[in-house]
Amino acid sequence: MANHKSALKRIRRNEAVRLRNRYQHKTTRNAIKKLRNETDKKKAEALLPSVVSMIDKLAKRNIIHGNKASNLKGKLMRQVAGL
Repeated sequence: MANHKSALKRIRRNEAVRLRNRYQHKTTRNAIKKLRNETDKKKAEALLPSVVSMIDKLAKRNIIHGNKASNLKGKLMRQVAGL
């Protein structure tokens, strides 16, 4: 158990941040799945910018690696272009 006041605060804060990161990552994964399952090109093109933005935010906050974000975006864009 932590002995310092600052360490106790850090434990609380880390848990809050962990839960927020988990929520954002799960939400983005669901959005990616929704985009991958989309068969209508118009709807997919409308959905793509918001999904790309979500992926960029995850990479900026180091929730996912930058290269993984690039790979995801590239694959999604290729899929939407091929519809």
